[in-house]
Amino acid sequence: MNVSDHIKSALQGLSAEPGVYHFYDAKEALLYIGKAKNLKRRVSSYFNRKHDSFKTTYMVRKIHRIETLVVDNEMDALLLENNLIKKYQPRYNILLKDDKTYPWICITNDSLPKVYQTRKVEKGKGQYFGPYVNSEIIKTLIDFCSELFYTEGWTPNKYLNRIASNDDEVLNYNEIIIEFKMLLKGNTQALIDKLIRDRNSFSQKMQYEKAYVVNQKINILKKYQYKSVIVSPTINDVDVFSIVSDQDYAYVNFFKVSSGAIIQAHPMEIKKKLDETDEELLSMAITEIRQRFHSTSKEAFLNIPIESKWQNLKISVPKIGDKHKLVNLCFKNAKNIQKNRIRKNEELRHRLDNKRVLEQLQHDLRLSSKPFHIECFDNSNIQGTNPVAACVVFRNAKPSKKDYRLFNIKTVSGPDDFASMEEVVYRRYKRLMNEGQNLPQLIVIDGGKGQLSSALKSLEKLNLQHTIAIIGIAKRLEEIFFPNDSIPLYLDKRSESLKVIQQLRNEAHRFSINHHRNRRSKNSLETSLDNIVGIGPKTINTLISYFGSVKRVLEAHEDELTKLVGKCKAQLILNKNNSNYKNHNL
Repeated sequence: MNVSDHIKSALQGLSAEPGVYHFYDAKEALLYIGKAKNLKRRVSSYFNRKHDSFKTTYMVRKIHRIETLVVDNEMDALLLENNLIKKYQPRYNILLKDDKTYPWICITNDSLPKVYQTRKVEKGKGQYFGPYVNSEIIKTLIDFCSELFYTEGWTPNKYLNRIASNDDEVLNYNEIIIEFKMLLKGNTQALIDKLIRDRNSFSQKMQYEKAYVVNQKINILKKYQYKSVIVSPTINDVDVFSIVSDQDYAYVNFFKVSSGAIIQAHPMEIKKKLDETDEELLSMAITEIRQRFHSTSKEAFLNIPIESKWQNLKISVPKIGDKHKLVNLCFKNAKNIQKNRIRKNEELRHRLDNKRVLEQLQHDLRLSSKPFHIECFDNSNIQGTNPVAACVVFRNAKPSKKDYRLFNIKTVSGPDDFASMEEVVYRRYKRLMNEGQNLPQLIVIDGGKGQLSSALKSLEKLNLQHTIAIIGIAKRLEEIFFPNDSIPLYLDKRSESLKVIQQLRNEAHRFSINHHRNRRSKNSLETSLDNIVGIGPKTINTLISYFGSVKRVLEAHEDELTKLVGKCKAQLILNKNNSNYKNHNL
């Protein structure tokens, strides 16, 4: 799939943390909202693989901009995705029309508290814990709680009626409720330790079915995610702001919390003009964002203290609990905005550096245009054996390794670098022309006047001598040769132009040498048996495994070979052996 440069850049800057992502088209219409355990891996997967669904493929083609929101864990991402889909109803998302909510555990405020599962949070009725990803976790927790105080077949109501008149049992029951609340707040280790003791006790008594049931509960609890900061019944209709800054910019992140859930998030980047403080910048951002989103919230949580300048707005900096966690999450997203800005600035700096280098190359080499696309060739052989060549490609003064190409020399015998260079240059650009691909603005040949003249012959055969600029670089004095010019150009050793040409030459040499070594190693592993027509790799392996070496195979008697590989193949090997013997005597 062809991916635009700005999408590639956006993918590189994605966080590997859990979160929610938004896809927008070129008209800024929201296409899709999704969740991810790893934002970078999940979002990148849309662009680096083929999709079975035509709708998915069509949607991906329309993606023009990507936004992400980082959260603490996968469950938070799930809940946030649920809230945002219901609010914005993107075109490519499934809308949950039943308005499903997530389950909670409620412990009532009664003198004998009841424990039950609910999907409805009612203010003042009790203390709520959750939400949980599914009911299975809640059932495990309540079952465990039930086993502590529902004994001898009592149902919950009968149990509560029985103990109501017994002060000691009421006290014991309330102590159990306190412990259960601690468990629901995250202290699961005590529960797991107890279940492990119970499992071991059942095993020692050979009550393996009971031990298995307890072990299942242990496994479920170990996977249990305790608490979500995305939805909390104690936080309602609140604005959350966090700021982080550096020398040049400030980055503000905003959460809108309604009915206990984050329903809106907005990042803001502020370029500093003077020496504004974080307090001043955050005050400006709060004013702008509240006006933009018509916020009427009467409370705001911040990560730094500032004086409230807004009527009927209470400002606070939470230090503990769910409110503090929510502010920390907002701050994490502000830091993520900052990280993306630093990355973009670095990319911009590199682009400007590359532009300057290309302009310098154009000037130094007297080119008619900037050489955005440069290719460099190098040959490699040892006394004419295993001759190979390599072509490396630079785009915008940087290596484009996916475009590198290797060549095995086909038409040249012996150590003839000039003829080899002529062959590979012709093959390279003949193919690019046949396939309708773009040609480079500059070709660099690793070698002096001889190699350059050979490459130029190929360009002339293809009528490209006036289309593509070509130069040669000689290693000894780093001389730059031009076609039909006997006087070389000497660039300053500190010149950026020379450094790029040297980098091209060195990269082509490295790539060519590696290919030559690999080919030479492969050929050195071949045996005289490989050259026998009719004897394949499996037969060779069988023969060498049995006889121990190629020499012993060739010295073997006919009956041994026939027994092992058959009469026909045995005769082929014997004929080869006889041919070698005659050649040796000659």
